[in-house]
Amino acid sequence: MVTFKPMLSHDFLAFVDYFVVDYASEIASSYRLSEADALLQARRETEASFPDGEKSAGQVVLCITQTHLGEEQHIGYLWYKPDSELKSIYINDFYLFPQFRGLGLGSEAMKCLEEQLIQQGYNQIKLRVAADNRRARQVYETNGFAVTGINMNKILGESSHPASED
Repeated sequence: MVTFKPMLSHDFLAFVDYFVVDYASEIASSYRLSEADALLQARRETEASFPDGEKSAGQVVLCITQTHLGEEQHIGYLWYKPDSELKSIYINDFYLFPQFRGLGLGSEAMKCLEEQLIQQGYNQIKLRVAADNRRARQVYETNGFAVTGINMNKILGESSHPASED
């Protein structure tokens, strides 16, 4: 059974260590920034989102756990921002440790989250997923998420037209 637990300070430090590096990699890939610039941006955005660590107002950070053979295992992280006016949440990060992927735990966690959110009066979950993250897209699409847009960017000073294949 998958459940969620609030992060303690040591969980939060481990989360930030993982998240900044992972997010920087996504920034570098998706937005074509250098690794150094992407890492700087990831650090700045994370610090801005969490001025008070795991207790930062307006942010929910949880450990994803499962009970297996009577023991609770920490299997990943969930970070989201609730919007009580719109009755929605925005998932900033949903991460399962690699050894727990491909076992249906992502879908189980998503269903558990949905049940909790419905009980709390929410009616929508929003998120962004990198175009090349096929595994995450599969989990989300399997659980009823639909594509709502496409992110785009341009690095200034580059050609505005792709090279022709002639």
